[in-house]
Amino acid sequence: MGSVPAWWGVSRPMRNFFALFALLGILLPACPVALCADEAGSLELFPAKVLLQGRDASAQILVTRVRQDGRREDVTQSARFSPANPALLTLRGEGRVFPLMDGVTTLRVEAAGLSGSVTVEVNGSQVATPVSFTHQVVPVLTRFGCNSGGCHGKLSGQNGFRLSLLGFDPDLDFITLVSENRGRRVCVDAPGQSLFVLKATGQVAHGGGRKIEPGSDEHRVLERWVAGGARGPSSSEAALKRLEVVPAGNVFTRDARQQMVVLAHYSDGRVDDVTRMAQYESNDPEVAGVDPLGVVRAGTRSGEAAVMARFSGSVEVFRARVPLTSGPMTSTFVANLPIDRAVRDRWSQLGLKPSPRAEDAVFIRRMCLDLTGTLPTPAEVAAFEADSTPDKDGKLADRLLARPEHAYYFAGKWADVLRVKRGNQAERAFGTFAFHRWLFEAVSSDMPYDRMTREILLATGDEERSPTTVWFKDLQTPDLMVDNLSQVFMGTRLQCAQCHHHPYERWSQDDYWGLAAFFGRLSRKNITAMSRGTQQQNNPQRSFYYNRPSGTVNNKRTGKPILPTTLDGKGQEIAPEDDPRRLLVDWLTSPENPFFAKAVANRYWAHFFSRGIVEPLDDMRVTNPPSNPALLDALASHLVSDGYSLRSLCKRIVTSGIYRLASEPVEGNAPDRQSFARYYPKRMSAEVLHDAVHAVAAAPASFPGLPTDRHAPIRAIMLPDESFSSYFLDVFGRPQRLSPCECERVSEANLAQVLHMLNSEEIQGKIGRADGRADKLAKDPRPAEEKVNELFVYALGHKPDPAKLKLALDHLSAAGKDEKGKELPNKDAAKKRGWENLLWALINTREFSWIR
Repeated sequence: MGSVPAWWGVSRPMRNFFALFALLGILLPACPVALCADEAGSLELFPAKVLLQGRDASAQILVTRVRQDGRREDVTQSARFSPANPALLTLRGEGRVFPLMDGVTTLRVEAAGLSGSVTVEVNGSQVATPVSFTHQVVPVLTRFGCNSGGCHGKLSGQNGFRLSLLGFDPDLDFITLVSENRGRRVCVDAPGQSLFVLKATGQVAHGGGRKIEPGSDEHRVLERWVAGGARGPSSSEAALKRLEVVPAGNVFTRDARQQMVVLAHYSDGRVDDVTRMAQYESNDPEVAGVDPLGVVRAGTRSGEAAVMARFSGSVEVFRARVPLTSGPMTSTFVANLPIDRAVRDRWSQLGLKPSPRAEDAVFIRRMCLDLTGTLPTPAEVAAFEADSTPDKDGKLADRLLARPEHAYYFAGKWADVLRVKRGNQAERAFGTFAFHRWLFEAVSSDMPYDRMTREILLATGDEERSPTTVWFKDLQTPDLMVDNLSQVFMGTRLQCAQCHHHPYERWSQDDYWGLAAFFGRLSRKNITAMSRGTQQQNNPQRSFYYNRPSGTVNNKRTGKPILPTTLDGKGQEIAPEDDPRRLLVDWLTSPENPFFAKAVANRYWAHFFSRGIVEPLDDMRVTNPPSNPALLDALASHLVSDGYSLRSLCKRIVTSGIYRLASEPVEGNAPDRQSFARYYPKRMSAEVLHDAVHAVAAAPASFPGLPTDRHAPIRAIMLPDESFSSYFLDVFGRPQRLSPCECERVSEANLAQVLHMLNSEEIQGKIGRADGRADKLAKDPRPAEEKVNELFVYALGHKPDPAKLKLALDHLSAAGKDEKGKELPNKDAAKKRGWENLLWALINTREFSWIR
């Protein structure tokens, strides 16, 4: 006889129980030698003409093979370069050209059996051009991490030496290098002995180790700057206007690579190749990584990555697409909606095949939980499965969107990011309850999102007459208002620009404080809330918000007042009788605003798919682009054209073909996390799981400190703020609403959660409750099989398969008998325990606590 489980020696009823426990899954290229002529294609060289101006100039030649089918392949690494006049130039590395003598020559390039040529002109080859501190020295320090947040760029500096973060303040950096510490960091008379050069090159002890190789181009730049007199930033120097990355993107095969060329465009019309001076970073190295020289290589996973190039305070992005296969994608997926077509097109580009449609039982459970935070009843599941009409999904969505549970659930989601919190301060309960009720009514009535935003941001008065003023309770300064406004309503994080230029965006301190200035006139005073028949000293204090006729905000960079300015806009003088916030909200909610509609569309998409089109969902920026721009555009366009109806947006998403896909992967789409080729399963949130346990156990919820009116919560999704005591909600990740970031909600599993579900008094009490689900099923005269099927549908949304049904029935049959099959004296109690065991086993399955 083979080995048996260790628990096989226990009594037969317990063997059945442990078998039930186990069965339910309780939570415990080859390179071608030659090319045919028709396969060769053509060779594309960039730039077509190279101008090397000055002794220290250089340029990167990019060699691209364009195949007959249009595919583009970087062959710079394998190309052969032959100058017609070798006396004029030299080449180092892979296609990098340097001047030797003045003149004009051609550079012949051969690769992949093809050839071409570029013209190279050299001027001033014997002239050492002055080194720019702003556009050469600072980028060197940035490229090697000297001014990063982990080194000298942090606020306190490092070992007494502080640089501006990522070089965004060259004036400060110049003073630090040249004037501080008695000027010992720079030695004009002996450039090679300058302390900052010696430390960077590791020639003297340096806590950060060697950053720059001695004798390298970067080393020479630093020494030449010192030798030239260590000149600082100049107002007459041409300003950097923008960066350009060539190519802007490419499609990669496995093991492919792409050399990027980064061009700096200056205000005087000059264009410099800064490929070797830029800093690079990929937002998804598993899809595509990048090395310090700007060479992008395909990773181990299909998808699309954004590779950032940063130079002198500006950033630009290269988009690397890595398909799963190069062949056509075949699927029976029907794309009826614009968002379906946008996603289908992306699958085709990536060679991904979507999963099939989800079964009805799985789908109704998914939609009920996503729209209402509530499990469907067996009757609802049966009715949906029996419905054969083609618009059954739409009808289900309409019913769910009209239910109060939907309004409560989404009011709670908005309350999270709008920080509706009491902080255990009893006097704040009136305001948090009022604001939550306002959010409930806004969702319930489908208040247009632009109006909802306007009523929050333009709120005046106190929480009794204007509940939305509660949003300002913890936002007592203009900078906090900007941080929260940008993250919630614009889907972007501007906090970095408060103290320095945003390291991953184009936003400056001027942009940040220009937005803050719109809140410069908002003021607050405390008033006493009077109740009839009470003394004034017994009444609570409330905050009253109003707009003053004057008020300014200082720009932290200049220390001077700044005019209210929208992003990329101009400062505006505002009359004393006007509220500056009104101009801000007009700009924000305009259909032309590049942030507003996309931010909320992305936020709602992330709710349904557990991941945004831009991820993190509130970090939209040029260096973190959407994984599918067409999809985000289609969602935002639908929202705007339908009058900013969030209910319509929800319905558009849940009735799409994408949302109908099964969560089970098919070949090739399992690793994908950005193309939505299947539904991504997600854990229930704390409140939803809490309510699901109570619903399946048929045990009403109870929270201490509840109001006694008709709006008293009977579910966790209805709670108006975070201050209701519940160990269950806390251990499963309920946020304390300390920030506007949805990331504050913890979704990862931990041991405390498992133990609480397995053996806590709270869970055991719900399961064993008199008149609870187990008690009622034990007394129910219906056949056991019918009752087991019903319990499975309550918990998991579907009936058990034959093996699980048999195991459950065997366990229930043995529950009232001893190991010899004789009935126990207290048969009814034992029978109830059998149903309790089955219920306990079901709520501890992964399938129960996940939405799939």
